[in-house]
This record gives sequence, C-alpha cells and structure tokens, in this order.
Amino acid sequence: MLPPALSAVYIHPVKSLAARAAGEAVVEPWGLDGDRRWMLIDHEDRVVTQRQQPRMAQVSAELLPGGGLALSAPGSPSLTVEEPGPGRTVVAELHRSEVEVAVAAEAAHAWFSTRLGAEVRLVHLDAPSHRRPVDPEFGRPGETVSLADGFPLLLTASASLDALNSLVAQGDHPDEGPLPMNRFRPNVVVDGTAPWAEDGWKRIGIGEVTFRVVKPCGRCVVTTTDQRTADRGREPLHTLARHRRDGKRLLFGQNMIPEGTGVIRVGDPVRVLG
Repeated sequence: MLPPALSAVYIHPVKSLAARAAGEAVVEPWGLDGDRRWMLIDHEDRVVTQRQQPRMAQVSAELLPGGGLALSAPGSPSLTVEEPGPGRTVVAELHRSEVEVAVAAEAAHAWFSTRLGAEVRLVHLDAPSHRRPVDPEFGRPGETVSLADGFPLLLTASASLDALNSLVAQGDHPDEGPLPMNRFRPNVVVDGTAPWAEDGWKRIGIGEVTFRVVKPCGRCVVTTTDQRTADRGREPLHTLARHRRDGKRLLFGQNMIPEGTGVIRVGDPVRVLG
C-alpha cells in the first residue's frame, strides 16, 4: 500500500451548494480560504441547506477575484454577485448558534428564490471578528469556524468509502450504491489508509499544516441526496445506522481544527502524528 496522501481538496463557496475541486487551498484558522463564506437564509434569518432544499446541490458558485460569486444552475440564467460592502447586516441562526452576516444584493435573493421556489436571501461572512467559536468541548479558546456546521474542516478517507460501499452492496438497498464521495461533502480526502483508520487519529500533518482530529462527523439526510440530480434515497444512512452508529449519531468522516496556516496540495503526504 502506498503511504497516505491527500487525493482531493474541495471548497464550497456557498454553504450547501455544489462543491468545487481544487488542486490546492490556503488553510486559514477557521477553514479553507473561500470555503463556506456565503450561505442562504430564510425569511426568519435561519440557515437554509440541502436538508430543506435538496435542489441546492445543482447550483454552482465560482469564487471571483475580488470576492464575488458567479452563480449557475441548469435551466437558469447565470448571475454575478459582488461581495457586499460595509452596510446592512443581519444576525442569522446557524443551527444552534448565531452569526452576523452581510446581506447580498436583491438580485441574488431573487435568483435563488426563483430557483428554489421559496423566499431566501444570500448572505456573506465578511469579517474575521464575525467567526463563530468552535464548540468548547472540542475547541480551544480563540478557535473559530466560518459557516461550516461546526468545525473548520472535514476529512474523509477513500478506503472507508470503499468499505461503506461494500456494506451497502450487501445490505437492503444495493441498487443505491456505490455512493460517490461528494455525498459526504468533505474538504479533504485521503488515499492510502486502511478502512476506518481515521477513527484512531488525534493529530495529522498534511503538507506544511498540522491539524487536530477532534470529533467524528455525525451524518444527516444530505448524504442521501444525489448531488447531480437532487433525488433522495435511503443510503448511506440505512447502512451507517447498522454499522457506524454512536448513540443517535451515524458516523462518517472526521472533523478537524488547524493548528496553523499554510497551503495544502493534492499529492501532499499525510502524516499521522498521534
């Protein structure tokens, strides 16, 4: 077996929209540069994700120089959105926390609302001072996260997905497999490990950056959403419930917190440090 290495890097410019593969990424204290700095909120200023709107998977956002976005979706005209300047902000509810965000232009709200058939607004996390604290049970004082669910980065392993797909093939819904990695929406994917080896990691190095591996990722209905068609099935949650359950949590992947900053690149060695 080849030594562990970084096989893929993904950035999600807008939370819960399509992922974008990258050859390299800058690691900031709160996550990868450009990852989940934008999100959608509803009329009550609550986050909107694929949990409520699976068709978000079919919408793509490309980061533009200067911080704006280029939005595209099947059957919709493309739209360029500028990064909001200093001005109107709202306090949005993101799961069990609150975060101050800047409101994008009305054209962006109308574009998404038409696409999704629901009233939504596009907002942007514009200032480092607006980052949310990481759960103190797992984070250290001063550690923050952008608009990801709870932690700066999510890691998955190719060997673990292969093992999960083998279990799906032997289970009640084999026609739903094999599942691609994009169902799990990771930031970094590692090749060259044994299945589930990441369960035992506490600290790793990728290229020039070290990370604490702090908590297995509990999975939700988003993983059952085909990221190409937006159709939903029963897998992988059905199989995870049988084989990867911890209480009410169904586990796949590991949440990580950077211990520093730097650049990670596809092909970088992955070193298990503890």
